[in-house]
Amino acid sequence: MKLSKTEAKNSYKYKWLLQRMYPYIKPVLNRVILGIVIAIPLGLMDGVAVFALKPYMDYVIAQKDFVFNVFNHEYTLTWQLFAFIIPFGIIMFAALQGILRYFNTYITEWTSKKITNAIKTDLFKCLVKMDIKFFDENSSGIILSRYLNDPQTAADGLIDQIKNITASIFGAVGIICVMIYSSWQLAIVGVVILCGAFVPVVLIRNIIKSTSNETMVINGNIRTYMNETYSGNRIMTSYQLQSRQEHIFNEEIHNSFDVAMRLIKRSGWMSPLMYLIASFGIAIVLGYGTKLITTEQITAGSFSSFIASLLILYKPIKTLGNTLTNIQKIFVALGRVFELFDIKPEIQDRENASEFVNLNNSIEFKDVWFEYTENNPVLKGINLTVNKNETVAIVGNSGGGKSTVVNLISRFYDVTSGSIKFDGTDIRDFTLDSLRRNVAVVFQDNFLYSGTIKENILMGNYSATDEDINKAVKEAFLEEVIHDLPNGINTIIGERGMTLSGGQRQRVAIARAFLKDSPIVILDEATSALDNKSEFIVQKAIDNLMLNKTVFVIAHRLSTIQNADRIIVINEGKLVEEGTHEQLLQNPNGEYKRLYDMQFKHQESKITLN
Repeated sequence: MKLSKTEAKNSYKYKWLLQRMYPYIKPVLNRVILGIVIAIPLGLMDGVAVFALKPYMDYVIAQKDFVFNVFNHEYTLTWQLFAFIIPFGIIMFAALQGILRYFNTYITEWTSKKITNAIKTDLFKCLVKMDIKFFDENSSGIILSRYLNDPQTAADGLIDQIKNITASIFGAVGIICVMIYSSWQLAIVGVVILCGAFVPVVLIRNIIKSTSNETMVINGNIRTYMNETYSGNRIMTSYQLQSRQEHIFNEEIHNSFDVAMRLIKRSGWMSPLMYLIASFGIAIVLGYGTKLITTEQITAGSFSSFIASLLILYKPIKTLGNTLTNIQKIFVALGRVFELFDIKPEIQDRENASEFVNLNNSIEFKDVWFEYTENNPVLKGINLTVNKNETVAIVGNSGGGKSTVVNLISRFYDVTSGSIKFDGTDIRDFTLDSLRRNVAVVFQDNFLYSGTIKENILMGNYSATDEDINKAVKEAFLEEVIHDLPNGINTIIGERGMTLSGGQRQRVAIARAFLKDSPIVILDEATSALDNKSEFIVQKAIDNLMLNKTVFVIAHRLSTIQNADRIIVINEGKLVEEGTHEQLLQNPNGEYKRLYDMQFKHQESKITLN
């Protein structure tokens, strides 16, 4: 699946999304509930100040004592006492609200991070199980954006918005209660106008979805260009490609700006419109309230308290458009997150797949056809039998399908038709884990992980002893390299092992393959990128690795495969020749003879020029 073609089609199935989220919320549900519970008094306390405004205006400002009866006993609260109690009470409530707000923020952040980390962990488990085709189809930037940014947006924002919405709802409830307490007639008018302000919200959902998806793709592209600039910095500097990279990057930045402004253009009217509707409500209340005061149906204190409540209630309306836009973005991100969970790798274990233990007889390619893209075959009817402990070299024209042949052995891809069998059993009937455990691959440009040399070698077999490691180091001719390093085998080699030379990286990879000790070894142009001195050393290490193994060698330099038991020539996806080096040279019109003569003449011309 191409992640840039995302639809996030379930973004508005709110119940379905929350059900999918529940397994991640459940472990921290107690804290989520606690955060919601704390948000309730936080919201209700918003009305304390305006609630106190009515008695303050009616008694303190008017200098009027408050007289009331309890069980036929008359009591009096002087206006001076009100003047002291009300301000002090407001301060106390504000202090309490501040403490609750701190704890609520801490709890919300804690739960958000826990949920985000749980989602990222599960997504990464899915990512590492994806097949090679998935990584072929999706750039690093898109993958990083989808697997890191979307969970962050979805989980962090969701819990925060639940807290904010809870506080807002109960804040509104508290304020509305104060409004009713001040004047039920004015409260009806205010609430009706408030409900009308929510009408425009439903109009922006599809706009947010489309622009959010576009933004995700653009951000992914930006990450890709950043990664390429970092990884390809030597090529960029050598070929002076700085202007090209700047131009491409600037284009994506401008695209990002255009998409963001399109969203603002189409949804930015929401807040002004809501504010306008709220203003109509305030104007109507002012007019109607004046009439109620003049007819002595309410006091000035009640009216002041009501207006203050209304202003506090309408204040969130001014920013409601942005709030709801953010909520919609959260659900779009959630939709994309669970879209990732639903992606299944094409290469999977069959039902009742068996364990592959060891190769006893042979590997057979039977009428194998393969295509990366539909109706564009790369391999065309390959038939080949390789016996146990036989070394087979595969040569041919560039792009003819050599690497594809060996990629099918490890099931990096599945054949389009035909079959590959180990000892008569289709490799698709073996578990992927057992199949790949029995195949070691040394690539042309082996990837080393950040860490030490020892850690990279141990990736071949984590249960290996120090004796096993030392033997692998010796067989791969790494002893001299390790001896010259400051911390020996525990030297940190940096990202991608860039502190080592190409030949040194190859020897680390060979040591890793030694430690894996698989019966099947694939050498995919393992020496083609090396100079003569490095090639000589690496070739000696490879010779050790090949002992008593079934080996597939892909080589560009024909001089490195002359001692192979058999040489297979693949041309335009077809197996056109096979035999030993001497047998193939005897065919004057053969493809191998043509390739050999081309390389031999090229080497002769280099010697003449020198």
